[in-house]
Amino acid sequence: MPILTLQTWAGTPLEKKRELVDTLTREIVRMLECPKEAVTVLIEEVPKENWGAAGELCSERFPDK
Repeated sequence: MPILTLQTWAGTPLEKKRELVDTLTREIVRMLECPKEAVTVLIEEVPKENWGAAGELCSERFPDK
C-alpha cells in the first residue's frame, strides 16, 4: 500500500489539492501497477514561517508567494 506524503506551504487552494491527489494517485498506479484503492496521498501544509530554506525562513525569503 503506497503512502505518498507531500509537504507544501499553507494556503494551497482546495481545487489544486484535488488535482494533486488525482494526478499523484494515477501516476503511482501507473508506475507501481497497483489498484488506486491501495494508494494514500497525504498533504501536509506548513506555514512559511515554520519552513526554512537556504538558511532563511521562507516567509522572509518568499514574502509574496
